[in-house]
Amino acid sequence: MPKISRWSKGIGAELPQEFKKFWREWKLTKPAAVHYIKQEGTYVRNEKTEKVQPVQNIPIPLTYPKEIDDGIWGGEAIVQGFKKKGVFKRRVPHFWIPHLKKSVVYSEVLDTHMRVIITERALKLIHENYGFDHYLLKTPACDLRSLLALKLKRQILIALADKTLYPNNPEKHTEVYAKYEQYLSAYTREEIEWYGLTYKEACKKWLKFKETEPQPLKIKYRSELIAKLKENKIKEAENVDVSPEETSSWLKKLNPFSKNPKTE
Repeated sequence: MPKISRWSKGIGAELPQEFKKFWREWKLTKPAAVHYIKQEGTYVRNEKTEKVQPVQNIPIPLTYPKEIDDGIWGGEAIVQGFKKKGVFKRRVPHFWIPHLKKSVVYSEVLDTHMRVIITERALKLIHENYGFDHYLLKTPACDLRSLLALKLKRQILIALADKTLYPNNPEKHTEVYAKYEQYLSAYTREEIEWYGLTYKEACKKWLKFKETEPQPLKIKYRSELIAKLKENKIKEAENVDVSPEETSSWLKKLNPFSKNPKTE
């Protein structure tokens, strides 16, 4: 029997593929090694014993507290383990917590300074990528992890896709857009719309979208036809409403193949 999950039943099964793609990038993709050194290859030789052993890249179990969503930790998390102060002493539980600090970051696309809680590794990555916007746009969701970083990345992508950056400065708009437009090739506009949303936010967005279903094309074509007939000063189209009921009854009058109830 297949296991029932949030994606196989209910609203989760109706969510668009664009959101599911983001969810796989955020929750199911393996993040980069931060708390251990990843070894390349299949086997490694010990320099002291010259013993050949298979390479085992086993990630360290990490704890992600809810406070991580309010800052930018650069892939770091809380490591839980044991600490032993002496040979003849009992080991005791210990938590290794990232060093958090308050700092100010600047988004060139959004033209905004933000005061955030950040780690030393995140600041280092921002400097290595030559800016806060480059760091967010280059880093996948599984490495950003926090909701704050994902929300900011979504705002940056929307500003670039809709070209709403620097509305009062055309020269700066052209310069900044040319600098960051390369990142838009990895996303469609629909994927950007669903990027950075939580599961609960995506469900609310989908329910709201279903309430306001798109207008059928036949109504659009009817209104266009009536507008053209009014432009040509057709007498029968002067007092016709664009509503579906009025339009359908009026079109029956013009249809020579429709049945006339008086002649039946």
